[in-house]
Amino acid sequence: MAAEPEAGGRLSFVTLQQFLDQLPPLLKTLHDGGSGGHLLRWVEPSELEDPTPYLPEGEFLLTAGLPFLGDGGAKARVDAYVQRLVEAKVAALGFGIRPYFDAVPDAVLDACRRHNLTLFEVPESLPFAAIGLQFSQLLESDNARVFRQLAETNRQLMRAVLSPKPEHELLAALVQRVPVWAVMVGADGRVRARGTSAGGSTAVDLSLLGPMLERLLSGRGPRVEMDGFDQPGSALVVGHPLRSTKDANLGALVLGSDVPLTPAQNNVVQTAVGLLELLVRQRTSGSLAPSQLATAVLLHPETLATGGAKQLNGLKDLLAQSLSSTRSAPMRVVQGINVEAPHWPAGDGPVRELLQWRRMLDTKLVEITDYGFAAVTRLRVDDALLVDVEKLGWRLVIGEPTELTGLPAAYQRTSSLRSQVQRDGRSIRAGEVSWSVTGLLGREAGTLLAERLLAPILALEPDRHRPLLAVLHGWLGANGSWDASAKLLGLHRNSVRRQIGVIGELLQMDLNLAQVRAELWIALQYAGDVAGRD
Repeated sequence: MAAEPEAGGRLSFVTLQQFLDQLPPLLKTLHDGGSGGHLLRWVEPSELEDPTPYLPEGEFLLTAGLPFLGDGGAKARVDAYVQRLVEAKVAALGFGIRPYFDAVPDAVLDACRRHNLTLFEVPESLPFAAIGLQFSQLLESDNARVFRQLAETNRQLMRAVLSPKPEHELLAALVQRVPVWAVMVGADGRVRARGTSAGGSTAVDLSLLGPMLERLLSGRGPRVEMDGFDQPGSALVVGHPLRSTKDANLGALVLGSDVPLTPAQNNVVQTAVGLLELLVRQRTSGSLAPSQLATAVLLHPETLATGGAKQLNGLKDLLAQSLSSTRSAPMRVVQGINVEAPHWPAGDGPVRELLQWRRMLDTKLVEITDYGFAAVTRLRVDDALLVDVEKLGWRLVIGEPTELTGLPAAYQRTSSLRSQVQRDGRSIRAGEVSWSVTGLLGREAGTLLAERLLAPILALEPDRHRPLLAVLHGWLGANGSWDASAKLLGLHRNSVRRQIGVIGELLQMDLNLAQVRAELWIALQYAGDVAGRD
């Protein structure tokens, strides 16, 4: 019978050494090529001169030596025979004693040593049929054990899905059962979860995975990407896309190992991929929390302002679930403005657009609007994510961190900045904006205001309009005080009075009105930009 699995419960398979352990101790090892731990797929007797076209990888080939009779026993012919076996990835060669040979020919032993092919001497008392029967029985018992392991593994994966951190727990369960390291990335290419192999191998640097991730996150349809790196545990690297039901790329799972996985291990990987797809689809496409939250706010809008601690905490819990966050974590309002033609595939309408923003901002709280979209997210919206958004032809107003009761005010603040983004074509972070009239107005609008209000003065020659603008700036800065402005400008008060009168006539404005003074003061902040273009 096959040995029981290791303590770690790792999915196993029949190896050459496991098979040899079940045979009577009659086989004599003439050369150990180090293939004892390799997967053994079948035991096959063959007396063909070249059996390799009919051999799958991992075969234990048995021969009585018929190919080596006569000219077939020449050193060159034997060497070519063994070389073909190695190229076909045969696990080992068993040479049966009699009826053709009383001992393994030296040419065969030398060739196996030269090409490092494991070679056994099979005594006459051990028929080839008995060896094949023993392997069949071992394979049957191993299959039953693997089925038991698969059932337990699937239960472990399902428990992981129901844990507080499902992606992390799922990858931990995966690497416990399959000899791989694992990395899960989101649609933005950032790592969401990792799993280190039982042997301690960790994922390669993400910069090496860049080309593979780009293919995974930009392709369409079912697919698998493969690569390999000269690093421990990374000779074979396989990437699986995580896709929505509409074939949008929601992320990727990348696995690395040094040896190919067995069919049972690949079965576990496919199960993990399917569960991860369900998790990311649920996160971006569906949940009960947003509908519960919307219902509570619609039916009880007063809760945000006057609700008790219990009611507010209930809303905070629903909000946290909608944002894949925690009750106490900060959030922010983000508004998106389409300043260019968006790159959404034609024919999908607002549904795909909605799902795209939910995926990129990792939130279920997204509203499609006439100007673009509004969202509430737990993400900081770092520069890397902002670059990805702007590549799609969009610009963002990114609000400051807030909590549940501060969301309406946060939305108002981001809305007040939206027109500036539409004018300037640049994304804005609310925390970096100067909350003043000039800060909110923006350079483009401010320059336009200066051009309109100060046009009669700016039309004069520079040596005439500059002194007038300086007097107007000084007088407004002194709140219309003749004495204070005269002292500031180094002029006589009557001179200031006369020049202000000239300015009023040129502008055809009543400079005694507070609103006129305020508008002129704001326009003066941008007068230098207008004059600098002349």
